[in-house]
Amino acid sequence: MSKKPLRASKKEQLLETALELFAKNGIHATGVDSIAEQSGVTKRTLYAYFGSKDELILTVLQHYDGLARKEFMRRVETGGKTPRARLLAIFDFAQRWFQQKNFYGCLFINTIGEYSHPDTPIRQICKEYKKLVKGYIWELCEQAGASNPRELAEELALLLEGATVTAQVSQNPKTAQIAKRAASALIEKAIP
Repeated sequence: MSKKPLRASKKEQLLETALELFAKNGIHATGVDSIAEQSGVTKRTLYAYFGSKDELILTVLQHYDGLARKEFMRRVETGGKTPRARLLAIFDFAQRWFQQKNFYGCLFINTIGEYSHPDTPIRQICKEYKKLVKGYIWELCEQAGASNPRELAEELALLLEGATVTAQVSQNPKTAQIAKRAASALIEKAIP
């Protein structure tokens, strides 16, 4: 007896649609009418799940944070057998990400660019995501035996961010390879 695939709940459908539209078009350029329409629900239903557009944005960012970090860490962990190899796998992950048809850059970088006030909850979620990713890189640097793991983590995180923005702006997916070469030199210097 075969089971029918479960349909996503209306709330999940709203989250996925909002995520896709926010990534593609930007948050300010994406209205709730468009999200509701493309999700196949009414605007009233959208507001029943999310009291405001800001609440929807926060929920989407939290949802994406979990998805993105989990995927990033999984790919890095499976991309190298040693901590040192995993540090380079960061850029292999980036290479695959930049080559995706729907690569619109980093949702968190794009979002923080749309919100200029430093103390908004939306900016805080974006900053927390970046902090957690850098923390993960720092752990890998410690595991690899870097002489100054914090410094190396900051350098590698900066390379990743720069490669991400450059790939988005230039539409050149090879930026990850360039960043990987620079990362390799930094790793050689930092890890005896």
